[in-house]
Amino acid sequence: MQYKIISDSSCNVLTMPREDFATVPLKILAAREYVDDAALDVDAMIEDLKNYKGKSSSSCPNVGEWLEAFGDGEFIFGITITKHLSGSYNAAVNAAQTYMREHPGRKVFIFDSLSAGPELMLLVEKIRACEAAGDDFETTKEKVLDYHNHLHTLFSLESLTNLARNGRINPAVAKIASVLGIRVVGEASGGQLSLVHKPRGPRKTTSTLVSMMKERGFAGGRLRVSHCHAQETALALRDAVLAEFPGTRFTLEPTTALCSYYAEEGGIIIAMEGGFNTGNDNTRF
Repeated sequence: MQYKIISDSSCNVLTMPREDFATVPLKILAAREYVDDAALDVDAMIEDLKNYKGKSSSSCPNVGEWLEAFGDGEFIFGITITKHLSGSYNAAVNAAQTYMREHPGRKVFIFDSLSAGPELMLLVEKIRACEAAGDDFETTKEKVLDYHNHLHTLFSLESLTNLARNGRINPAVAKIASVLGIRVVGEASGGQLSLVHKPRGPRKTTSTLVSMMKERGFAGGRLRVSHCHAQETALALRDAVLAEFPGTRFTLEPTTALCSYYAEEGGIIIAMEGGFNTGNDNTRF
């Protein structure tokens, strides 16, 4: 049984060698529209937005874009950014319902990651593992939902400007952090962004993140980190984690447009396997 996997572009991995993986792009709207696909020069977008003083926002893929990405798939899994921050999940669910009405016998299931960034790719990897094991569609769905209950997303940000401008966090918190030069460390909790610590300096930031990881049950296993012009920060975290958990399977990747827009320069997003996460109650349909 071959599965087709579709993710929205918040996963930060836009292409893979296999033809049965595809992404649908989110978009950044500023002086121009930036489509989060493989053709976009993300570094140029980041530079443009530094100099842009007007309003900016993001927009999600529509139902038609999801339907087009489904193509002619027979067994399809879709994965989206948390529905609490974007309409991507609702669009994907509507597309799935339309697709199954028009193609009786075919199956589509949409996972709400309740997160953004590398956690989506951990879900992709789990689906592939189930496929390789010969699991059928329903078994794969249940295994991935259970796996999702043991995933956690943390983040470390130098700027909260775009999150505040788009109503994702309190603007007063963003202003205070900017004035004091504080790096903010937090987590995706129940699909919402929660600010947890305000460490000063890179070493304190790294130690804070490692402590949060252990508190959430990380003991080695899969760890994916996406960064926006923050490779040094990400590698310092990798080294600290490997010092305690040498068997960690670490993956590092740059953010694409959507996550670069919200994480901003210097930001990192961390997804990991850990203990049971009560916030990952994925909606089923």
